[in-house]
Amino acid sequence: MGVLALSQELGFKTVVLDDAGKEDWLKVDRKDTHWLKGFYMAKIFHDADKVVQTCCLKTHRFGGHFTLSLKNSVGLVAKKVPGGMYDYMWELHGSPYQRQMIAEINSNYNLDFVLMDGIKAFVTGGPEQGKVVEPNLLLASRDRVAIDAVGVAILKMYGARGKVGEADIFEQDQLKRAAELGFGVKSTDEIRLTPLNDASRKEAERIEQVLKA
Repeated sequence: MGVLALSQELGFKTVVLDDAGKEDWLKVDRKDTHWLKGFYMAKIFHDADKVVQTCCLKTHRFGGHFTLSLKNSVGLVAKKVPGGMYDYMWELHGSPYQRQMIAEINSNYNLDFVLMDGIKAFVTGGPEQGKVVEPNLLLASRDRVAIDAVGVAILKMYGARGKVGEADIFEQDQLKRAAELGFGVKSTDEIRLTPLNDASRKEAERIEQVLKA
């Protein structure tokens, strides 16, 4: 995506988590989660003053159902801690509680701002291939649960099937567990859409109809 070249041009530091040492990971205890051994999160996200995330608008065929802001946070978790043998990604993707575990990752770090690219989206398959639609939207929020709820509403509008298309928004496992944990909105009633121009106003009205339904 050209990030390394851009970092040289603009003078910011890039960190590749696959190259992180053991000291760069923070242990999150199991507590009341669905993780059997807890998990390790990249320490930089726990210590950062501010965290800004970019994500896409997609369905996900490997158990996540959809991959938006909450699912994006799986990238902060170690597959294996350097020197360790246990595969946390094997556990996640093999668990019947995968979607709840995704929400539980998010309850362990602060996220200040999310920008979601909804110019194009997958409404089948995902994350790397599927039926492409073009909502032509960019969404932004300080609340990762709210923006995922709106993302699911848009996927529904454009014909997503399976549980994404059939279940109510806060009956989606990722969002239901996030609401239980309380780090974002707990229902669609708490979501407010702010269109920035006339073209997006019509789209916001369509999305609101799905949220209310």
